[in-house]
Amino acid sequence: MARLWKSLALAAMLAGLCAPAQAIDPLYQRQLERLAEIMGSLYFLQPLCTGPGEDWRAQMEELLTLDQPDDDRRQRLAGAFNQGYTAYSRFHRACTPTAREALRRLLAEAEKTAREIHTRYAE
Repeated sequence: MARLWKSLALAAMLAGLCAPAQAIDPLYQRQLERLAEIMGSLYFLQPLCTGPGEDWRAQMEELLTLDQPDDDRRQRLAGAFNQGYTAYSRFHRACTPTAREALRRLLAEAEKTAREIHTRYAE
């Protein structure tokens, strides 16, 4: 019986060593996810309050093209974008003073976050 447990323990250890390596997120991943969420929010709010302007969906596609994330990261970034869009679409049907203030703050946060990512991590 002890021999069986040793064999099972050895097999479990070897299985752990042979498991595929998990991708490691870049240091800026959290900031990039926040930026994606903001871009989704802007994609909803900007046309609501100011009419045609920056195409935030196209900007998101460009960001994904430049960053070249693996499938897992791509899905998380797209999910963050969609979450930002959905969060504002649930509560805003017209451009109210609250929506305009949110738009102003989101634009400022997007600019700040993009600048920080570029300053700290650009090659």
